[in-house]
Amino acid sequence: MSELSKRSTVYFQPEIHQALRMKAATAHISVSEVVNEAVRIALREDQEDLSAFEERAEEPTLSYEELLIDLEENGKL
Repeated sequence: MSELSKRSTVYFQPEIHQALRMKAATAHISVSEVVNEAVRIALREDQEDLSAFEERAEEPTLSYEELLIDLEENGKL
């Protein structure tokens, strides 16, 4: 672990903890590395979602009711 690493206590359900330990053992890495990678992936996905929202901010909106009407008019419902 790097000197810059921060320590935190995380409580896992027993089944999840067992799965993490097994994944770490299979990959020959620590549970911390498995968890860090999973968190990195989740944060990256959040950033991608936020970027997509920003890119589409100017697009016109369509209410749920309008969407249903459109789907019905186009024979998709």
